[in-house]
Amino acid sequence: MDGFCNTNIQDRGVHVVCAVITDAFLEFSKCGGNDLITPIPQYNFPGLKASDNWCLCASRWYDAVKAGKAPKIILEATNEKVLDFIPMETLLLYANKND
Repeated sequence: MDGFCNTNIQDRGVHVVCAVITDAFLEFSKCGGNDLITPIPQYNFPGLKASDNWCLCASRWYDAVKAGKAPKIILEATNEKVLDFIPMETLLLYANKND
């Protein structure tokens, strides 16, 4: 990992939004069928907790925006491909100001 949300053709989920994870988002994701809390060792997935930085799927993050559960993002680490899915105005509203 290099601190940026990189993507390639194999990234079917388009994990390009660098988010500062919150408990509200984790619960939203789990209720939607994507448990990001539980570790999955066979995939080297540690499980997430609030305050972790993680590259989220653009569509999942945008769904969280619409549901009022979206975490702040680190705009500088978010991949520009996100603009294919989410307007810059929305991204700016969620930009983490502590960077």
